[in-house]
Amino acid sequence: MRRKTPVNRQTNPEQRISMNVAHEKLTKQAARVGRRTLQFGEDAGARIRHTSRRFWLFAAVLLALIAGGVWWWMRPEPQKPVFPIVQIQTVEADDVELYGEYVGRIRAQQFVEIRARVEGFLEKMLFEEGTYVKKGQRLFIIDPKLYEARVNKARAQLNKDKSMALKADRDLDRIRPLYEQNAASQLDLDNAIASYESAKASVEMSEADLTQAETALSYTMVNSPISGYISERSVDIGTLVGPNGKSLLATVVKSDTVRVDFSMTGLDYLKSKARNVNLGQKDTTRTWDPYITITLPDNTVYPQRGLVDFADPQVDPETGTFSVRAEMPNPDHILLPGQFTKVRLLLDVREQATVIPSKSIIIEKGGAYVFVIRRDSIAERRLIELGPEVNNRFIVERGVIPGERIVTEGFHKLTHGDKVDPIYASQKSETTTEKSENQ
Repeated sequence: MRRKTPVNRQTNPEQRISMNVAHEKLTKQAARVGRRTLQFGEDAGARIRHTSRRFWLFAAVLLALIAGGVWWWMRPEPQKPVFPIVQIQTVEADDVELYGEYVGRIRAQQFVEIRARVEGFLEKMLFEEGTYVKKGQRLFIIDPKLYEARVNKARAQLNKDKSMALKADRDLDRIRPLYEQNAASQLDLDNAIASYESAKASVEMSEADLTQAETALSYTMVNSPISGYISERSVDIGTLVGPNGKSLLATVVKSDTVRVDFSMTGLDYLKSKARNVNLGQKDTTRTWDPYITITLPDNTVYPQRGLVDFADPQVDPETGTFSVRAEMPNPDHILLPGQFTKVRLLLDVREQATVIPSKSIIIEKGGAYVFVIRRDSIAERRLIELGPEVNNRFIVERGVIPGERIVTEGFHKLTHGDKVDPIYASQKSETTTEKSENQ
């Protein structure tokens, strides 16, 4: 058991006073501590309440932001207006060549028939048929014996006549001094002069006969008048040829350059005159000349070009056409004389003409139209005036200008004033390629 300490109940007054003072101090300190504790508690509660309000306010704002973000993320996108997609192309300016097509016939530049000019039997042929012969080359020999005899006879007659002329000249030289001395009459002088003139004329006639005989003899040696390819012989060796026999021996064709003949209509002539193009005449004011190309029977185009060098000045009343001729180089002898072919003639060159593709044109009763896309992507239906068509492109005389955009595909979906979504052909091909690659 714990032992209790006895309390001394008896204290003196000074001790009680000090104890009371100490008690009061303790009581005041306890009161101050209590007030401070109460004030601290109130301040802490206020701070806690303030912090709590800020927390909930922040949480509410955060939740509102999260909700707004979720709504923004999950919201349905507003539908954009859908415009028709059309393919467009820019109107271009280009040099356009205008052609006409005709049926032509090949003709050799020179076509010579070798004929016998004297009568006789054909003795020799000095060439190979179908080969190239040169100008002056000997081709045939006709029996020359008869013509050699005629030459010899004419030469003998010439010598005789020359002798007679020499005698007449000497007689005249003798008579003239005698006549001056009155030893000879006027009749003797006149007879001497006449004899001399007659002998001199006989010499000239004999010289002509000799020349004729020699010429006839030279005709027995048949030579080529031009260089070219010779045909097969038309007669056999030993055949009687000449004026009373068959005179055509062979033909020589010079075809290094050929001529192409074709016909054009009177309307073509009027059109060419309207364009100030004179066929068959050179014009230094033009940067081009009317030329032709021809198509061979195997439908290949002959690589050489020919220039038009002649146009008939009159129209054939029976056919209503006029003849045109062009010269065509034929170094490899691919073109054969007499051959028919297709001729393509350059009629005109429209320089810097406005051209549009044929697929962009709408043909109606009222005329031809295209849809032009303005800068604000509005489609404008526009009337145009068409010119000739070349290679799926039309020349436009008026209605559009180079640089404008026209619809080439999708115009069936449009009316005047529609807003469109235009794409170029290159963009369309790129989009198609991307889709195919993604698939």
